[in-house]
Amino acid sequence: MSIFDKTRAMFHLPDGVIYLDGNSLGPLPHHAQDRVDEMIRDQWGEMLITGWNKAGWMEQPSRVGDRIGRLVGAEAGHVVMGDTLSIKVYQALASALEMQPGRKVIVSDTGNFPSDLYMAEGLIRSLDKGLSLKLVDPDAIEHALDESVAILMLTQVDYRTGRMHDMADLTRRAHEKGIVTVWDLAHSAGAVPVNLAEVGADFAVGCSYKYLNSGPGGPAFIYVAPRHANEVTPALSGWLGHESPFAFDLSYRAASGVERMRVGTPPVIQLAALEAALDVWDHVDMDTVRARAIDLSELFIAEVERTCPDLVLVSPRDADRRGSQVSFSHPEGYAIMQALIAQKVIGDFRAPDILRFGITPLYIGEQDILTAASTLHRIMEDGLWDRDAYRVRARVT
Repeated sequence: MSIFDKTRAMFHLPDGVIYLDGNSLGPLPHHAQDRVDEMIRDQWGEMLITGWNKAGWMEQPSRVGDRIGRLVGAEAGHVVMGDTLSIKVYQALASALEMQPGRKVIVSDTGNFPSDLYMAEGLIRSLDKGLSLKLVDPDAIEHALDESVAILMLTQVDYRTGRMHDMADLTRRAHEKGIVTVWDLAHSAGAVPVNLAEVGADFAVGCSYKYLNSGPGGPAFIYVAPRHANEVTPALSGWLGHESPFAFDLSYRAASGVERMRVGTPPVIQLAALEAALDVWDHVDMDTVRARAIDLSELFIAEVERTCPDLVLVSPRDADRRGSQVSFSHPEGYAIMQALIAQKVIGDFRAPDILRFGITPLYIGEQDILTAASTLHRIMEDGLWDRDAYRVRARVT
């Protein structure tokens, strides 16, 4: 039995379904269901409020943060969990801006996830300090970096195409110009090797419900580099980011280190699911997963291009520049994806015309890839997508 046979057995996958959407929502780990049941029954049920002390609920965001930190190459004690990814983007960006008085420009790219850009726009508007958000083509980032720029805010792996920025190179170039970096690892954590400490990243954020499999609405994480951790000022100075929450001071005093980036009450039940989901990483390392993901991605690209000539690859052809997803475009991409889902091959669609497939070796194998490609070929060859029902847009695509 291979290591990936073992990890696949750790997940609940519905009968007959090939799941190529783990880059949007990871499947349920068996152990997570057991862990949540236990937490609800034995901790919440029996301990009631004493669970905050007896079960370690208060320490959970830091404990789990360290486990994610090991997957993204963070120094121990510099990742903490809580809230949503949008809130963590806001926190990181606001703190980074306060470190850069006199600089007015936030640089990002046109492929960044819209929510990150919305957070930046809202922050700029509320601060009302003459700040601006400058969006450039992903290939033009290095040419946009100069001494007027305060922050470089990028998602490492493009959510639509899977295009991957060179984090080490762009962080180095930014620092040469005195620019602070904020990296979004939503499509990186659990998918590609990341080493925040080695590249010298300033801030990083990410979600846990994609490749980390914490379940819908799972909590986000934030990383603050050790050199900044005791200096940054949290824009959202929440109760649990206070130095001594149960002193009930009427004014805020920041906790030490990354703990000050905590805001509200931690989502204990979802963190329990995430703790259990992370157990899969006790059996496999990130480099092994990455190598297998590349092999499966290359196979999928080859099969789809061989049998579905009307689909156009929009992901980088060079695997080293591509995250753990493969995307194709077609004017009828939405209908094609609905037809594919109806055949129990689940990917997703991203406007305007992109069919997106997550390649997650923890539970996807070679036969899944071949079956998915052949199903897609049949849908295209026989025009099975050409139905009115498949063109009706659902609220979530």
